[in-house]
Amino acid sequence: MNTPPVLRASDAPRGAPSATRLQNPLEAERAFWSRGFQRVAGVDEVGRGPLAGPVVAVAVILPTDVCIAGADDSKRLSPSHRVELAAEIVATALTVGIGAASSREIDTLNIRVATALAMQRAVARLRVRPDHLLVDGLPVPELGRDFHTGIVGGDRTVHSISCASIVAKVTRDRLMDRLAVKHPGFGWERNKGYGTPEHLAGLRARGPTRHHRFSFRPVGDLAHRC
Repeated sequence: MNTPPVLRASDAPRGAPSATRLQNPLEAERAFWSRGFQRVAGVDEVGRGPLAGPVVAVAVILPTDVCIAGADDSKRLSPSHRVELAAEIVATALTVGIGAASSREIDTLNIRVATALAMQRAVARLRVRPDHLLVDGLPVPELGRDFHTGIVGGDRTVHSISCASIVAKVTRDRLMDRLAVKHPGFGWERNKGYGTPEHLAGLRARGPTRHHRFSFRPVGDLAHRC
């Protein structure tokens, strides 16, 4: 069965950069620009692992040869720095698309398919159609074999993917902060829905909310006992 391309350190396709060699933050984009792909979108997601809340994906198309100073994998940045960079990215990018899949969709579809759906929604919300997508991690068949390239470690090595990861993280964190006000006692303003001891203690004391993922343990187990 044919699968979309993926870049790894050891088996990058001919003519494409290996993720471990992307020392220049725009090296990956330039490889595609030089092949005639002028509108290259970086795509990343946040929120595959939490017990509550949506998975959020973002697609970012930057102007040719524009680099956002300080942009990196969102996990390497402080919250305040992420917020500053996200504002700069949105102001600088040609277009930014944000998509999400709800906890109910995650339960219905499974997390992999729901993540792909969030990415599809993000790409669909770009104001201009991209020529190619650079996606963090393994290929996503739903995005189309010839329309995207999966880059393992892309959130650390591909500039547009790093930018997408920052906007996605800031977007999801803000959403979880708002949900924390409506559903106190789980510590979502601190843990963003991940299974921390505080969150688990809230689950045991209060039971799950409609924003929890019932297909994830221990949420489903607690709901069954309730």
